[in-house]
Order: sequence, then C-alpha cells, then structure tokens
Amino acid sequence: MTDDHVTLDLGGHQVAITHPDKVLFGARGETKLDLVSYYLRVQEPLLDAIQGRPVLLQRFPHGAGGNGFFQKRVPEKRPDWLETTVVTTPNGTTSRALVIADVAHVIWAVNLASLGFHVWPYHADDPDHADELRIDLDPQPGSTFEDVRVAAREVRALLDELGIISFAKTTGAKGIHVYVRLEHLWDSYQVRSAAVALARELARRRPDVITDAWWKEERGARVFIDFNQNAPHKTVFGAWSVRARPEATVSTPISWDELNDVDPSALTIATVPDRLRAAGDPWAASADRPQSLDALLELSDRDLAAGLKDAPWPPVYPKMPDEPPRVAPSRARRPG
Repeated sequence: MTDDHVTLDLGGHQVAITHPDKVLFGARGETKLDLVSYYLRVQEPLLDAIQGRPVLLQRFPHGAGGNGFFQKRVPEKRPDWLETTVVTTPNGTTSRALVIADVAHVIWAVNLASLGFHVWPYHADDPDHADELRIDLDPQPGSTFEDVRVAAREVRALLDELGIISFAKTTGAKGIHVYVRLEHLWDSYQVRSAAVALARELARRRPDVITDAWWKEERGARVFIDFNQNAPHKTVFGAWSVRARPEATVSTPISWDELNDVDPSALTIATVPDRLRAAGDPWAASADRPQSLDALLELSDRDLAAGLKDAPWPPVYPKMPDEPPRVAPSRARRPG
C-alpha cells in the first residue's frame, strides 16, 4: 500500500485500488477501500448471483453524492485477463461489456467507482436464453413500502399457485424484486410475455394495490409491476449491489419469512456482511431447481385468446407486432 493506491492479489490477478481513502458515501464516510472490503466479504453469494453474466457499469467518480453515468463499453485500456462480451442495448447498438468472471472483475470495476452492477438476464456463454424472470415492484407516488410488501406477497402467492419457486430481494431503494431462476429454454421475448401475463393477473386480483398500467397517468398510488424490465437487452440492478446513496444501501436478498419485518434502509455495506455471516444466503438454493415458464406462458396465451393485445413497449424499442398504440391515453383522446 502507498499513499495513493493499494494492490490486491485476487485469484492470481493483480488489481490496483487507486485513491483508496476517497470517500464515496457521505452518511458514514465510507471510502473506496470500504466498498472493496464489502464486496470481498459478500463475494460468495454475489458470484452465485451474477457470475458469468454481462454487467452494465454505473460509475460515480465523485461518490454517491455526485453525478453518475452509465458506461456501456469497457475501456480500451484494461487488463489482459479481463473477460468481456458483446451485448446489444435496447436501441440496437452493440457494445463490449464486462463479464463478472470472478471477484477480481468485481473489484476492478469498483476501482472505476462503479458502485453497483446492472446485470443482464443471461450468461455470456448462452445469450439466446434468459434464465431469470425478474418481477420489479415499483411503488408509485402515494404508495408505501407496506403496499410493496402486500404486492410481493401477492406475487409469491400466484407463483406458488402455479408451482413456481421464487426468491425476493430489496432493491436498495424503495421497491422489491422477485426473481425466478429458469431453465435455459426461453428467450427474453417469451420471458417478457410471462411477466406481462403475471402483471395482468395480479392487477385483476388486487386492483386496489397493484397496477399493470404502463402509462404513469393510469397507475394511481399503487405498486406498478414493471414487466418491461424483462424486455430483451434490459438490465436490472443486481443482488448484493450497492446503491449510489449516501447511506450505501444494498440490494439485499431476503427470505420470504423476513418480508413483513425487513427495513431496506437498514441494509447497508455496514450491516449486510454481518447479517450474511449470521444467517447465510437466502438465495443459496435458487440455482438448484431451475423453474419452468410454461404455466405463465399459458396465462399469456389465455389473455391473447381473449382479445388482449401485447402490452406497450418502452420507446427505445421498435414497434412490435400486436402492440397497442404507443401513446399515453390522455394524448390519444385529444380531439383533432
């Protein structure tokens, strides 16, 4: 260690941490080296969740209180051992992304002031098959985290009813993500169709709490199930990743038994490693029994047979077959 850098030997790879004492999180004064220490302490479950997957880097050179930016392409100047792959972004452009091959890749990215990782839903060696269904429960203005808990319980109940095993995590912000590990049989279009069907069914069952409305003006103070997080080439904030917030909150896997009591604001880089050591990884068995998507795709087929069109896609995607007009209802009703 010198005044301006630390060099770590991680699995035979030398990774330099420059400016290790730079404060990245203002609430408790945690530094870049503190962030490195956090990721090293949670490396086993972190790698179980994202190893072999491409990630999108979100960098914050001035720390969590400063401006950040997404870096789609890994720098040209990079270690020879760094694993990368070519990915396609929603607008159709390609870029060379980092693949999380081991913990050295994680720490290399942290040195660039990457605080968390936005993860693709497939492995780099099998980009044609999305092996995760990701249910993003997004609370709208006026809704509470208790509403998110209710929505998460409804998601689990429906998936249980369909014989699908699911796992939950906090987002590190205000929501909850529910994940299903899938067999390597379906592409992202099919996984999105399953997510649309799930969102629609839950909105029918609990319209007081849950909405599948893509247009914000129709959502009200409910929890939106963002089915388009499963659209092709979309990334989702990864498990065990640290949010760019002064408190350094963590997107933390939880057990379903914890749902009623979990406080997302208390899950930070200062608390999560000790929690992991004491209770273990709630997602430890998630990859042991990959799940079938058939039951949700049957719901999708039922909706289409009943005359429902596809749900709207985000604006960066080309117009899709059977998609309704991509315009907010209030604008569509304007005369002339």
